[in-house]
Amino acid sequence: MENIDDIQRYFAQECFASNSGMKLTEVSKGYAKAEMKIERKHLNVLETVHGGAIFTLADMVFAAASNSYGNVAVAINADISFVKAATEGTLYAEAKETSINPKISTYVVNVTDDRGDIVAIFNGMTYRKKNRLKIPEK
Repeated sequence: MENIDDIQRYFAQECFASNSGMKLTEVSKGYAKAEMKIERKHLNVLETVHGGAIFTLADMVFAAASNSYGNVAVAINADISFVKAATEGTLYAEAKETSINPKISTYVVNVTDDRGDIVAIFNGMTYRKKNRLKIPEK
């Protein structure tokens, strides 16, 4: 699964992240990046980006990186630490694989703001299945 077009077509089927204004910008084996322009709909009552929006952005790149080998990988654990509030601009998420074996893989995702400051740190673990992803036709 080295073609970003294939993985973007695959993840375009995932309605929640795409309807939330999140976009994959880069994918390679064990790695992914995405961005989300902050809009009013992403803010909570305190006028900062809602934790659920930040988690979803991190989860999206975690899913892309872990499924980038072409086999189905499903989350079995995920946690996030929010370290800085975000209120405007664009958020960026970058997932990096930290370990992989035939059944389990782990990832760290840093979510940053326009200044490059870390907004959140996400850790995720997947169970790697044997079945292949079903990529939609072009």
